[in-house]
Order: sequence, then structure tokens, then C-alpha cells
Amino acid sequence: MTWNPTTLAAIAASDDLHVSPFRADGATYGTPTWIWSVVVGDDLLVRAWNGQRSRWYRAAVEQGAGRIRAAGAEHEVAFEQADPARRDAVDAAYREKYAGSPYLAPMLGEGPVSATMRLLPLRSPR
Repeated sequence: MTWNPTTLAAIAASDDLHVSPFRADGATYGTPTWIWSVVVGDDLLVRAWNGQRSRWYRAAVEQGAGRIRAAGAEHEVAFEQADPARRDAVDAAYREKYAGSPYLAPMLGEGPVSATMRLLPLRSPR
């Protein structure tokens, strides 16, 4: 499934994405964690501030699915590792969206970059 272009544009324009991968039981959503997100082409991508040590990132890798809340709507999503060959494009998207933030430089570092994930929609928004 791909993102609806209108939904993706709304998410791209917002700065309110909360991610909740499933817990170990595969049915209960984890605690929502606010994270930065960017759109590159038709892909929604996120990075974990603490890299692969991030709790939400580890849960996303282990469970492979969960939920996000962004631009006023909830979306069931699948998580997959982002293509490392797209790093420059993803970095550029972060630079554009979050220019001026003191947190930008660390988000372009190796830790967060190694924890870049692509979010794929599983169902229509609620």
C-alpha cells in the first residue's frame, strides 16, 4: 500500500508525528514517542534520536508494525529499514524541514542515520 498524496503532504507539512510500535505481545501499542519525520518522493521516513538504542526503534524492528499519529490522524503502519543509498536525499529533507533547529546536526550523525526507517501505510486513516 502507498500513502495517499493528500495524507502524505499533510504529514510532510506537520511537525507532530508520534510513533507507537507494537509491544512484544504484538497487539498492544507502545507509548507514543514524538519524533521528526520527512518525506522523500513518496516515502515517509523517520530517524531515532538515540540511534539503534532507541526503545521505539528496537520495538519497530522487532514487531515490524504499529501506529503513528500525525497531522491530526492515526495510521496503522509497517516499519522497514530505509535504503542506505538514499541517505543524501533523506539528509537534505531533514536540513530543509528542520533548518535552524539546534537538534538538526545530531540527527544527521551516524547513530540516527543508522536508525532511519521507512513507514508504510497498512490501512486508511481513522
